[in-house]
Amino acid sequence: MDSKKIPVIYDTDPGIDDALALALLAAHPRFDLIAITAVHGNAAVAVTAHNARGLAALFQLDIPVATGAAGPLLESRRRDGALHVHGEDALGGIASQLPVPTRPSDPRPAHQLICDLVNERPGELTLVAVGPFTNLALALKQDPGIAAKVKQVVVMGGAFGLHGHSGNVSPVAEANIMADPEAADLVLTAPWPVVVVGLDVTQEVIMREADLARLRGRGEGAGELLWQATRHYQQFYDARDGIGGIYAHDASAAAVLLVPEAFTLRSGPVRVALEGIATGQTIQDWRREQSQRTAWSDHPVQQVCVAVDAPRVLALFDEIF
Repeated sequence: MDSKKIPVIYDTDPGIDDALALALLAAHPRFDLIAITAVHGNAAVAVTAHNARGLAALFQLDIPVATGAAGPLLESRRRDGALHVHGEDALGGIASQLPVPTRPSDPRPAHQLICDLVNERPGELTLVAVGPFTNLALALKQDPGIAAKVKQVVVMGGAFGLHGHSGNVSPVAEANIMADPEAADLVLTAPWPVVVVGLDVTQEVIMREADLARLRGRGEGAGELLWQATRHYQQFYDARDGIGGIYAHDASAAAVLLVPEAFTLRSGPVRVALEGIATGQTIQDWRREQSQRTAWSDHPVQQVCVAVDAPRVLALFDEIF
């Protein structure tokens, strides 16, 4: 196994699956998690930032945690959070049990922290974004030059209609994209390399109840809290989809950096529909080489995950606890 460290900025809206992804980013020896930035999404940004700081304390991380965008680029796009999925505190009722953070919140807005860190370490950092992409879009707007200095961007978002998986907030739109489609289109068309980890693969990676139960009593109490948090999450997915567990949405975005061989990628420019009944749909021009020149031809080629070895992804949790 490659032992080289992967330095990461984690942009998140915790969120139960966000917490599981953070467990991988915080505890796996391959990762060097250098900062966490919170964004609106699963709950109001005050809630997600509070959760991010508490989770950082749970995983004993002494790193900057910054509060980011409170809403989408366009106020007209503002949506309710997903508390019906994640619980009133967005962490399945365990937020009050998190340790009290010993490090104050970073005073910089999240997008400023992203710009500062990328400029300090050009060519080194990977951005892992698992909430709405507003913080990343604001960072690009403030300093477009960071696109040439980021090593890679991995985003959890989108749905391309593969393996029977379509949108989860509309027939074609995934929640992170729909929460700020303008930001998503900006991020996906910026001149930096993006890997898109969408519902097509994340809904193939199911943590069954037995998988989740193995977290109990592990990780100096962290595993127990994650188990408790997932009780609400599992109830939602059992009632909706009857899967006997949860989808490892955000953890899959972290996993693609650790076990890239577990994912099959497809190349092509990616855009987001911004109007009409398909608003929020992610579309990839993957046949571009066989077609005539299109309006997308000048956009960068990005990578979309189209298949996954789910057991290989799930095995990562045994490596950290």
